[in-house]
Amino acid sequence: MSHPQGAKAPSPFRQPRAVYAVGFACVISFMGIGLVDPILPALASKLKASPSQVELLFTSYLVVTAVAMLVTGWVSSRIGAKHTLIAGLSLIVVFAALAGSSGSIGGIVGFRAGWGLGNALFIATSLAVIVGSASGGFAGAIVLYETALGLGIASGPLLGGLLGNISWRGPFFGVSALMLVALVATVAWVPATPRPARRSSIREPILALRDRNLRRTSVTGLLYNWGFFTVLGYSPFLMGLSPLRLGAVFCGWGVLVAVFAVFGAPMLKTRFGTARTLYVSLFLVAAVLAVIGAFPGDKRVVIVTVIASGALIGLNNTLVTTAVMSITRVPRSTASATYGFVRFIGGGLAPYTAAKLVERYNAHVPFLIGMVTVLAGAVMLSTVREALDAADSDEAQPGPSVERDEAIAAVRQVPGLPEEAITAEADLAAEGRS
Repeated sequence: MSHPQGAKAPSPFRQPRAVYAVGFACVISFMGIGLVDPILPALASKLKASPSQVELLFTSYLVVTAVAMLVTGWVSSRIGAKHTLIAGLSLIVVFAALAGSSGSIGGIVGFRAGWGLGNALFIATSLAVIVGSASGGFAGAIVLYETALGLGIASGPLLGGLLGNISWRGPFFGVSALMLVALVATVAWVPATPRPARRSSIREPILALRDRNLRRTSVTGLLYNWGFFTVLGYSPFLMGLSPLRLGAVFCGWGVLVAVFAVFGAPMLKTRFGTARTLYVSLFLVAAVLAVIGAFPGDKRVVIVTVIASGALIGLNNTLVTTAVMSITRVPRSTASATYGFVRFIGGGLAPYTAAKLVERYNAHVPFLIGMVTVLAGAVMLSTVREALDAADSDEAQPGPSVERDEAIAAVRQVPGLPEEAITAEADLAAEGRS
């Protein structure tokens, strides 16, 4: 929406307390992605577990998150967005604490699965709640959401390293305590959200795979995430560092993820287009995997390469998601659930498979396989090149007012959004094409 000439656009960081409550919870939720990285070797040592057993912490968390993404819309459309948030946060508080109190690797893996269920309920609903509560329209809400994502990804490994240097249990109890604060703030500050008039079907995310563009970009996401989580999940075993130093390495990685996701991706997309930027970025991710696969025993090479890969991961995370949302005819909330399901399956299986391949063969193999999967993702992306170029062109060219009506129809599919948030997002979408 345009502002009068000379008027200052509202700051995205001047928001109601409800937005900050959910934003804080988002930071803690996204911390969970890299939180366990610095303690993986310590867990293997303390609990006398093999690397493949430890990697199941990623697998149980992400695979359950993936499967649960299929039902989050069904749940939210029946109990409302606020209650879905509360349910997700409560599950994370309980299962993170149980993981910290567990005495076996099997127990931790099981509790991480419960954590993944809570995470799915939370992340699938948090953006809708931020959009519904934020001042300054949809653009301000997205800035806040991306900022929370970046802070969480960057700070998760650092917190994991700091607490993990004291005890491997520390990161789990730390997340549980922080999420309890976020839960109390959400209950107190987030206003009640009405139940949507239309209840989502549990089959919608699966049936959405009939859409050719959504199906192919989702497979691209799966193949790319296979390579990404091979690096994230197994590279800590190659570095030979303490939890604190591993936390510092992955904090540097996370800072680059955040900066390039929030600032680099939009800039490069505007200049070169989504498809061309993604082609180059995917080829460079494949090169990262090739370098680690060629020199897995050189700690310095692995550390430098992993940190540098953060810039590419940030670009890909934003641009592949943008591609999914821009070229599918499926409602945004359904497309998001479908894409999350497919890509997290790849992310969940890759670390465990990497550890098994190292046990069976050597440390070269999983990274070289990851290189091949990422290159296959670039090939898959090429099959929707025309649709991506058309979407970029639509954003750059004026469009008729019907764009707003189409945007309203799409945004109404997001569970729990009040009418003012729907029209704010639709106005922005229409203005972006005009």
